[in-house]
Amino acid sequence: MWSLRDWRRKRILARLAIEPALWQSVLDSLPILEGLTVEETERLRERSLLFLHAKRLTALPGVELDLTSRLRLAAQAELPLLHLADLDWYQGFHEIVIYPDDFHSPQKHRDSAGVMHEWDGEHSGEAWLQGPVILAMPGVQQSGTWEGYNLVIHELVHKLDMLNGDANGLPPLHRNMRIEDWAHAMQNAYDSLNTKLDADPHAHTAIDPYAAENPAEFFAVTSEYFFSAPDVLHEAYPDVYRQLAAFYRQDPLTRLQQL
Repeated sequence: MWSLRDWRRKRILARLAIEPALWQSVLDSLPILEGLTVEETERLRERSLLFLHAKRLTALPGVELDLTSRLRLAAQAELPLLHLADLDWYQGFHEIVIYPDDFHSPQKHRDSAGVMHEWDGEHSGEAWLQGPVILAMPGVQQSGTWEGYNLVIHELVHKLDMLNGDANGLPPLHRNMRIEDWAHAMQNAYDSLNTKLDADPHAHTAIDPYAAENPAEFFAVTSEYFFSAPDVLHEAYPDVYRQLAAFYRQDPLTRLQQL
């Protein structure tokens, strides 16, 4: 059956066609893509090109963003969506702004006594509700390995979290998933991490302690680890890994173990 949507998609892909050697160089530069099947890498290529068509990448002065860099960013942004139906998961924003370095952003926090604290925090990335995603180029360049760090995935999954409104650690779950199971796994792990850091703020933690900031950051950090250090996440929080595997419909741990 003829579909206007499919026709437009094919037209866009034909217009944005890239050399196979260029795409292979992108794959080779991102270890977290190792082990994907031929079908998966082809789907990732198409979705990466469609991502670049739909989103404007704005490089601020001091940032050089060639086609390879754009494709590397897009491939990492689309990796979490690789096995999800194409339902415009990254809706609500049209631009990614790339800073040459970490940047300062005004922060606010109301403590338990009701006192409002304001300060400028240094960040490597931000995702604004109904606004752009901001990334620092050094963090983008450091992303893509199996080392438990991926700024691109971290900030883009905040956008998935925001599909229900303000980021709160609960993205729209699939029909075969239960909110109770998600909440139980996430809350127990989040509480465990916070208990450890409350006892010793300098304690060694299996995952980045920034995950203890709030449930939204816990979801973003654990998603980051799910794709870039699945063995670490599975060992520390197996129930969280299982929930993320059900949500993203992927199993990076098996892929990593087979390499």
